[in-house]
Formats: sequence, C-alpha cells, structure tokens
Amino acid sequence: MLGLLLGLGLPTALHVYIGLRLFTSPGWPTPWAAVGWGLLGLCYVVLLAGFRAARREPGGFVSRAIQWGAYIWLGAFGIFLTAVLTSDAIAGVLSLSGVVTDAHALAQGRAAAVLGTVVPAVAFAFVTARGRARVERTTVVVKDLGPGLDGLRVVQLSDVHVGPTLDGVWLQRVVDQVNALQPDLIAVTGDLVDGTVEQLRDQVAPLAGLKAPLGVYYVTGNHEFYHGARAWTAEVARLGLTVLQNEHRVVERGGARLVVAGVTDFNAAQIDPQLASRPDLALAGAPPDVPRLLLAHQPRTALSLGGLRVDLQLSGHTHGGQIFPFMFFVKLQQPVVRGLATVAGTRVYTHRGTGYWGPPLRLGPAPEIAALTLVGTPRTVGD
Repeated sequence: MLGLLLGLGLPTALHVYIGLRLFTSPGWPTPWAAVGWGLLGLCYVVLLAGFRAARREPGGFVSRAIQWGAYIWLGAFGIFLTAVLTSDAIAGVLSLSGVVTDAHALAQGRAAAVLGTVVPAVAFAFVTARGRARVERTTVVVKDLGPGLDGLRVVQLSDVHVGPTLDGVWLQRVVDQVNALQPDLIAVTGDLVDGTVEQLRDQVAPLAGLKAPLGVYYVTGNHEFYHGARAWTAEVARLGLTVLQNEHRVVERGGARLVVAGVTDFNAAQIDPQLASRPDLALAGAPPDVPRLLLAHQPRTALSLGGLRVDLQLSGHTHGGQIFPFMFFVKLQQPVVRGLATVAGTRVYTHRGTGYWGPPLRLGPAPEIAALTLVGTPRTVGD
C-alpha cells in the first residue's frame, strides 16, 4: 500500500502543478478554469485506468479505447510538463529583469502560450507516429568488401513494437515498404513486440512476407525478454527469419563474402543468464579476412567488443528520443542517439525505430526504415 501511495504521489503532484499553472494562476473567467481542471482530471483517471487495463488480457472496444487514451495522455503529459517548466523559467527571467511587471497578464500569456503550442504539437506527434515510416538512405564504406557485394542493399527495421496500438495491418504496410526497396539483405534489430506470443502471433504474421535474396536476419531486443524471449525467437524462426543468438552466417555473392553476426540484447543476462550477449561467441570462427556486419539491439554493444573486428554495427533501441526533449536524456545511457557514428573505433548505425514504444507520439524523430548501401573502399589511381 505504501508503494502504491508513493507511486501515485509524484504523478498526482505533477498533474496538480500543471493545472495550477494553466487553469488557476491565469484566473480564467467562469467556466473555463473548471473545464480545464475537469479535462485534466479525466485524463489522469484514464491514465490510471489504462495502466490497470494493460495488466489484463486484451478486452473489448472500451478497454482498448481506455488504453489508447492512456498512452496518448502519457506522451502528452510529458510534453505539457516540459512546456510548463520551460514557461515558468522564462516567466521568472522576465519578472526578475523587470520586462514584465503585470503578474496576472504574465500568467495568462504563459498559459495561453503553453496551450497554443502543446495541443497542435501533440496532434502533429500523433500523425507523425502513425504515418508511413521515412526511408533513410545512407552509404557506408566497408573495408575489404569484395566487388561482388559492392552496392549491397541492406534494409534495417528496428523497434517495431507490435502491441497494444500497432497491429498486423500496420505491420503489413511496413513489410510492403521494405519489399518495395528490393533489399539484398534485411536486418531486424530487436524490440519487435510488446506482448506475448499468445497475444500477438497473428499480428506479427506479416513478417513472413519479408523477402531478400541473401536472407532476413533477426536479433532480440530488451522487450522480447520482458515477454518471453525464447518463445519469441522460436516464433520468429517459424515465420522464416534467421535468428542470430550470439552466432553468425557467411553470405556470398559474385565470389565476395560478408559475415552477418548477431547478439542477444545487451541486458539479456539480467533476465536469462544463458542468453547473455556474447559478441566474442557470435564472431567465433568467422573468417578474419572477410568484412563483418554485427546486429546488436543497443548501440552500446560497440563499447563491449573488446578489439573484435566489426566493420559495421546495426542497432536501434533509442527511438531517436521519440518525444522531444527525451533524446537529450538517451545520450546519458547510449553513445549514439541516431544515425551513423563511430563508437570505440566501430562504425555504428543507430536506427530511430520503425514503430514506437508506449505513447503513439513522435515529436522530433520520425519513424524510420533504414536503407543502407555498402560499398568497398574507394581505390586510388594506380591500384
């Protein structure tokens, strides 16, 4: 009971803080302050009800509507809180500097600015999250890549998060987008689901439609371990994807070879010690003179390679931050938030995520399908 009270205390206090700043301090005329408080209270109740519903088996229309409302408000709440805190800081500076002396006018202006900014921002974030993923095209130079694989098209999906608000219809659209790019090789770098195999088997079925002549490869993310990683790897394998659990394959085209290796999630050992992430095991026995592509859900795996040769690591996990300003906090845990970078001497491409986690909102980083073209080291004249 004490834990429950403490868990409710902070979100309750923060909701009250937002209400005071937006509806009480400005002194809006009747009935607008009451309407504002009523809407805020309703959102809070829906949030609590949504968390409760999420712990149960999927229900009917009402249950799903409550979950949708809870997820939307969870994201919107974070945006509102950020905006209110920022407005308080700006208002404090204006008051201390003497630029504004009318406290009532300042309170109303501050509240109007927050409401006028955040409401359209949330709508924009919803449309962005639910829209078609952007295809991000990147060319990566890979040392020792043979002529037969020069121009190899690798398409990466990551953080798909099929679950309460992302279903099989949405996933089929993603699969169609990927296949339209005519990839040579497809990489799915974890966090595929937010639920168990029993709950989501039908929703992930479209993955069987992914097509690439050199294979479709999959590694686990942290969310698979929350919902039964062993069951999910078996299900993904049943759908025809090649699951890489600390192992590798060697693909070949035109006499040129490429090692495709994959590790389990960086934190897998905390849930299933037998499935701990082992880059050394994944690359054991790999030909040393062949370029290596490593699939690893978290970018920080690059920090644990311990001198192992990896020419390119494909990762996700960060969602690019998903909702402003959280990308600045992601940097505290991961060496890269998004895009191509060098980490501890290894080139790492960090995917923004094709889906989203939790709130169906993306404010800033749009959903992504990465289309990477691998090219050999450019030759100089006379080579």
